[in-house]
Amino acid sequence: MDQARKPLHIVSAAVGEGAGDSGCKYAASALLASGMAQALADAGREVHAGTAVASDPLQASDRMDTIARFNHALAEAVLPLARGGAQLLVLGGDHSCAIGSWSGMAQALRPQGPLGLIWIDAHLDAHTPDSSESNAPHGMPLAALLGHGCAAFTQLFGWSGKIRPEHLFIIGARSYESAERILLDSLGVRVFFMEEVAREGFESCFAQAREKVGAECAGWGVSMDIDGLDPLDAPATGTPVAHGISLAEATAALRGCRDDPRFMGLEIVEYNPLHDFGGKTARAVRALAVAGLGQDGPAAGAAAATPGA
Repeated sequence: MDQARKPLHIVSAAVGEGAGDSGCKYAASALLASGMAQALADAGREVHAGTAVASDPLQASDRMDTIARFNHALAEAVLPLARGGAQLLVLGGDHSCAIGSWSGMAQALRPQGPLGLIWIDAHLDAHTPDSSESNAPHGMPLAALLGHGCAAFTQLFGWSGKIRPEHLFIIGARSYESAERILLDSLGVRVFFMEEVAREGFESCFAQAREKVGAECAGWGVSMDIDGLDPLDAPATGTPVAHGISLAEATAALRGCRDDPRFMGLEIVEYNPLHDFGGKTARAVRALAVAGLGQDGPAAGAAAATPGA
């Protein structure tokens, strides 16, 4: 089944407790209210937007427990959708939601083979509770997916190492701590730091990562933190970092995902609608989603968005 014929499920991952500024918890609801589902339907996809998972700190003992409980629920919600062959657009939320998103997809794919992941971010997000001074969970998802950190994050579905180091590619990093780099270097993870991206071009770096995950993995996806983009294009995020990837470069590269039947989905996180005066960043998020998940050609616009999952 080609990508355009697959149902596209939008999963709302409403969590903000993992970040310093929790306004990103409202990202999915704001994006849906501003026309995300319709934009994808107009781009030729059959869209379902009824799957939503929200964090509930009142049921948790502390911040880490809030994130652990949330990601368990998110992984359980993602699993049947991915197992059923749907393609996913996960709208975070802070980046800790990646633990649940990609654990669910890895579990669905496990009988067929490994999951590949391209991670676009200004940060490395590879802290563990022992290495993080802030103890902010949105700085820990990559370590957790690689099998490092607390068991509540690493052991979803009873196994760790959802992503193998050789199947992870990080693009755009330019703000990080030494402990994160030491861990990733020790594992052999390929990081395209922003200096290399600026020199070689984002599309070239993305194409190199795509070639590897396409050749070696049964399925793959993209997790994109909005702060990976240049703040001039996407200012409404909690931790903007100057001199990032341009929106034009990012959308051009994501269009190349459309023709790969093993492309399982796109996750976009850390959009903060409370800071999005004029809606510039919401438009950037929609452009990214349509670039990676839309369909060009005469069929575009023929599908309809439906509220159910």
